[in-house]
Amino acid sequence: MLLLPHMAVLVGRLLADSAVPTRAKVVLGATAAYLANPVDLIPDFIPFVGYLDDVILVAIILDGLLNHLDRDLLLKHWPGDPKTLEKSAAVARRLSAWVPARIKAKVFGTRRAA
Repeated sequence: MLLLPHMAVLVGRLLADSAVPTRAKVVLGATAAYLANPVDLIPDFIPFVGYLDDVILVAIILDGLLNHLDRDLLLKHWPGDPKTLEKSAAVARRLSAWVPARIKAKVFGTRRAA
């Protein structure tokens, strides 16, 4: 269950790396600000549905990070087992499959080769 701490380390390291595209850093920062902000699109006090906007946003951003950024760059900063990173990328891809590819491409650039 080290996935969340590993993701936090990955995000921190990516933000500090000059090789990471600026727009990816902006998206990561904006996502962190949104998640930290108590005002949500769907209020969190509504059972289950209240966290839906947060879950969807995180899935989209993880898909962008794990499936659009260079794999070697991700592995360089990933503190855990590379297999866990690949499994996380597959799950994020499935969770955000309904988001049009052109929107993801505008945020993170083209999808990297699998």
